[in-house]
Amino acid sequence: MMKLFVLVMLMACPASPQDLSGKMLIFTREGNFLYARKSIARRNFHTVTVCLRSAADLKRGHTLFSLATIYSTNQFVISWDDTNKEMEFYVDGRKVTFGGIDYKPNAWHSVCTTWSSQTGLLQLWFDGQRLMNKYSSSGLIRGPVKIVLGQREEYYNRGYEMEHSFMGSMSDVHMWDYILSNCDIQNYMNELSFPPGNVLNWRALDLSIADGVLTEDKVMACV
Repeated sequence: MMKLFVLVMLMACPASPQDLSGKMLIFTREGNFLYARKSIARRNFHTVTVCLRSAADLKRGHTLFSLATIYSTNQFVISWDDTNKEMEFYVDGRKVTFGGIDYKPNAWHSVCTTWSSQTGLLQLWFDGQRLMNKYSSSGLIRGPVKIVLGQREEYYNRGYEMEHSFMGSMSDVHMWDYILSNCDIQNYMNELSFPPGNVLNWRALDLSIADGVLTEDKVMACV
């Protein structure tokens, strides 16, 4: 009975859309059940753009964003590989890495990535720098999908593992079902005006947020 009670307490609480402008999610500890997630019914994605900001001091790899489907393991994943010091991406199970990135601990980092099923090309922007295009996978993403922040769901409804968990702060998460223009991505990087995500919108976020993930004002620099 006690095990059942603990499990219920750890389940994510359903959320109504809320404006998190100027806010951040704080993942307070490592764990299988610390995440924010959203399920989307049958919907296909031919193109994707994801942007987010995060800060952590973890001395291991961790997953920032994952999108799971019933058709493929690691359908769309954004992670940090601390062993090889690389940003690590999966698209339809195919791994792509970007090296030469200064992923400092205890500092905010901005990440944007775009992907097109037509070309299979993956583009990464990191802290305002546009890196080279790399080929990933040309297969479209077929719904239903589950989007998870701070954990990796390798396969739809297969659960989570401690080793992928994120502990730190995350903010300004947006996802689009189209390729955001270079100018709009640069505006995002510089915290200027840009069109909000039409799949995930930080200004009207409707994620289920687990206990242990707190919402706080984002720390701003004094002028």
